[in-house]
Amino acid sequence: MKKEDKSLVIANIASLVQEYSHFYVTDITALNSEKTSALRRRCYKDGIKLMVVKNTLLIKALDSLETDYSALYPALKGNTALMFCNTGNVPAKLIKEEGKETGIPALKAACVEECFYLGPDQLETLVHVKSKNDLIADVVALLQSPAKNVVSALQSGGQTLHGVLKTLGERE
Repeated sequence: MKKEDKSLVIANIASLVQEYSHFYVTDITALNSEKTSALRRRCYKDGIKLMVVKNTLLIKALDSLETDYSALYPALKGNTALMFCNTGNVPAKLIKEEGKETGIPALKAACVEECFYLGPDQLETLVHVKSKNDLIADVVALLQSPAKNVVSALQSGGQTLHGVLKTLGERE
């Protein structure tokens, strides 16, 4: 590969890392062409961009960015495929579902919600990761619950009081 081509690939990888908020480093070595095509179709359907990269070019692309990705470097051995997505747990669910029988694709590492996860043992954790928006929605729901209970109690109490007063007013 020419130096100019490598520069373009490095720039492309760096722009994808910046464009997508989450990425997974996976190993799809043992997949044949048919299974790789099926995986690509599934990724496309789920909103995941799948890209096979060379480890050295990936390291250079990550080094060119402001964020320190050096924690991921030990996982960059052998063949590497990147899965880019804007929803943190979608690639983990895909890896878990697709890898049930063969264990491929295999998780090497991930950068999700500005945290690094290394090793295939982190897959179950990644499946259950909630996005920031999901967590904010959960907190808002928890905060609204007591307020809704108070308003409901006040409204039902007002109706009861109104009924009592109406009954007393109708008596002679």
